[in-house]
Amino acid sequence: MITPEILTAFKERMHLGDDEDDNLLRILNASHEDLQKRCGNYSMEQSDSFKELVFERARYAYNDALEYFYFNFLTQMNNLSLDSALKDPLYEEE
Repeated sequence: MITPEILTAFKERMHLGDDEDDNLLRILNASHEDLQKRCGNYSMEQSDSFKELVFERARYAYNDALEYFYFNFLTQMNNLSLDSALKDPLYEEE
């Protein structure tokens, strides 16, 4: 979920003003949803790595370069996905 604090942090990082809030919220929400499907049910408040990926995907989307994001961040997405899978009770040792 994208909170007002997350939106503010992203705008500060991207050096953006308040006139694009609706567009930025749409991009951040789409990035969050897409990466949860790919990497696992992470929370931006609990995982700095996941938050960073959401911000990076949103940055690529904002700059109309989303097709490059997946190749450039494949390792980070795979690491989060693997961490998520290893935390799954089906994979825990007895």
